[in-house]
Amino acid sequence: MDEQAALHRSYWLETAPAGEPGPPPADGLTVDVAVVGGGIAGLSTAWELARDGHRVAVLEAGRLAAGVTGYTTAKLTAQHTLIYDKLRRTRDAEAARLYARSQYEAVRHAGEIAAELGIECEWEESTAYTFTRQAGRVDELRAEAEAAREAGLPAEFTTDTDLPFPVAGAVKVTDQAQFHPVKYLRALAEDIRRRGGTLHENTRVTGLTEGEPCVLTTEAGAEVKAGAVVVATHYPVFDRALLFTRLSPRRELVIAAPIEAEAAPHGMYITPDENTRSVRTAPYTDGKRLLVITGEHFTPGAGEDVEERFGRLVEWAGRHFGDLRLSHRWATQDNDSTDTVPLVGPLHQGSRHAYVATGFGGWGLSGGIMAGRLLADLIGGRTPEWSGLYDPRRLGSVVREGGEFLKNQAKVAKHFVGDRLTSMSGPGVDEIAPGDGAIVHVDGKRTAVYRDEAGALHAVSARCTHLGCLVAFNRAERAWECPCHGSRFDPDGAVVQGPALRPLEPREL
Repeated sequence: MDEQAALHRSYWLETAPAGEPGPPPADGLTVDVAVVGGGIAGLSTAWELARDGHRVAVLEAGRLAAGVTGYTTAKLTAQHTLIYDKLRRTRDAEAARLYARSQYEAVRHAGEIAAELGIECEWEESTAYTFTRQAGRVDELRAEAEAAREAGLPAEFTTDTDLPFPVAGAVKVTDQAQFHPVKYLRALAEDIRRRGGTLHENTRVTGLTEGEPCVLTTEAGAEVKAGAVVVATHYPVFDRALLFTRLSPRRELVIAAPIEAEAAPHGMYITPDENTRSVRTAPYTDGKRLLVITGEHFTPGAGEDVEERFGRLVEWAGRHFGDLRLSHRWATQDNDSTDTVPLVGPLHQGSRHAYVATGFGGWGLSGGIMAGRLLADLIGGRTPEWSGLYDPRRLGSVVREGGEFLKNQAKVAKHFVGDRLTSMSGPGVDEIAPGDGAIVHVDGKRTAVYRDEAGALHAVSARCTHLGCLVAFNRAERAWECPCHGSRFDPDGAVVQGPALRPLEPREL
């Protein structure tokens, strides 16, 4: 394994061991609510429901908190870059207020849960900043600070930060937090068990029949019956409302390195400049802090040179924070909704017992906690004042999001149709280097071929099993990725990340 591959691991998962996996569900298991997905949205929902007295089962395709949540930057804040002025302009001031209140309450709620359960999750109160170094964007940040303050957040415009370089301006929001998300969720999972819930890992759900009860079918053939079902799989694996037309996947890179405590910034920072740069630090060993830097977002499967993007992020970090020795690097994936607001609520127009949580746009920690409270209320017969804001069935936003909707569909069409019209010429199998992969043509068919470090070849279909787009290889992460809806597969075709439910089909060379 090369040096870069050895670094490629999540700090959060490495420092919160998982223990023994939860067993698969017994065939015929019957519960009040089944939650599909064991990330922060799924576990938060399950915990809220279990606290309310519901019998709950969580069904996770891999390990709990080891999907998208295990690869986050772990900033827990209602300050979501530049959203409040946009909400104020595209909706109204009330929508911005509801968004701010629901997200801010989620931050405080997580702190209350951590205190109530005595969770050792490195909880730290912090201040969040959105900054720019471009003088031409200062007015934009001033408007955002005004909109965030008007929405009810403790926000102000400032030029004063503790970053090691000057900024032209920043939106400052106090009373936010950062924590260790996996330690938090492991404790939440244990409390769900104590309250009578069941947690089933390595259990991929492949079928949903809505009714009374709803019936879930697992990859192993077991059936789980539930009065209500929550689909919290990041990208919905069941999409009867065609939400994939309103979601755009993006991937971002993360690097981490120890830094002397006196040189570490105290705040949590993000800028939309330079293809996004996010900075925070976390407790580390020997009196140091762990510097965590995120950025370089791109569409998965779009043929990007991911190693080159990692290099840009490392160069930026070294330029501003001095000589760093990386300890970890990883990547995370998010889904942006076309109107910037998450989709949380009933799964589709006619849904009575099925719900969804998706489209958190890079802010899944506060969004997932908010979603847990919202969905537990809806299932319990209560209607929070912000339920309409997040309702996936909302119609008013369709007009407002028209431009982004068309842009998203054009991008999907480009890959779905355009990739098939490209020349059949391409690399031969012999040209694939160890540790790399490529789409080659075998008997007139596009085949995804990976050569492992020992030189052995692994061949699978190049067509994503979700809707048939052609995958591309991400060498830095050793994965096949779909550019249309973000499905990811390991070199042998096994599903790493949905919405795909089935592996890539094996091919003979």
